[in-house]
Amino acid sequence: MKALVVIPTYNEIETLAGALDGVRREAPAAHVLVVDDDSPDGTGALADARAQADDHIHVLHRSEKNGLGPAYLAGFSWALASGYELICEMDADGSHRPEDLALLLQRAQMADEPDLVIGSRWVCGGATSGWDAKRVALSRGGNLYINAWLGLRVKDATAGFRVYRASTLRRLNLGEVEALGYGFQVNMTKLVADAGGRIVEMPITFREREAGRSKLSGGIFSEELALVTKWGLAKRGGQLAALAGSARDGARNMLRRARGNRRDQKRSR
Repeated sequence: MKALVVIPTYNEIETLAGALDGVRREAPAAHVLVVDDDSPDGTGALADARAQADDHIHVLHRSEKNGLGPAYLAGFSWALASGYELICEMDADGSHRPEDLALLLQRAQMADEPDLVIGSRWVCGGATSGWDAKRVALSRGGNLYINAWLGLRVKDATAGFRVYRASTLRRLNLGEVEALGYGFQVNMTKLVADAGGRIVEMPITFREREAGRSKLSGGIFSEELALVTKWGLAKRGGQLAALAGSARDGARNMLRRARGNRRDQKRSR
């Protein structure tokens, strides 16, 4: 199947070449789209040079940095318009191993045709490298919170290493995506689950970034926490409304049966 690996970048000049080399080595049939948000360090120019030398590499330049979510959505739109069948998300910073990408693509092409394959740190066989106990606890705790509110039954809903079927993305209303930052991954997982999509997780090893500065911030976590709570409250509200409606219908049915029984008793006298 025709696959595209979408790699969003902002100031990734130290690591992008290694990421591109890894993808071309481990998944040589796949194409790559670098989505660069006008990086001032020259990442976009490096991507252009690689694209000129390799017809499997493409570049989409964006004029502003307005979040991970919009960058991926721009990449998805480009991929769908270009006829790719599998669309991958992958970081440029070296945290996602190219050898794991090959496994995710293989899983996406199996006979059960999963709608979304997530490279998971928290399923059996998954791991992290270079993380301290605090970061492990934060990630695990965040996923527990997400599942408590949203019931996604996904152990690593925050993971950013994944493969979508193009047919699945076309079924989704991507205009409903609310998250700009790393909450985008949870938002997309929720959309696929709400649409009845089949989600599978494959174990990966997530490495600490090789160079450069992390884009994570307190504001990113605050956005994700606020959105998950909002979605969870809406879900619980809908469940309570459905339960109340069911109870109301049940009471009405009982009342109708009771009235019918009284009428039958009167006729038999």
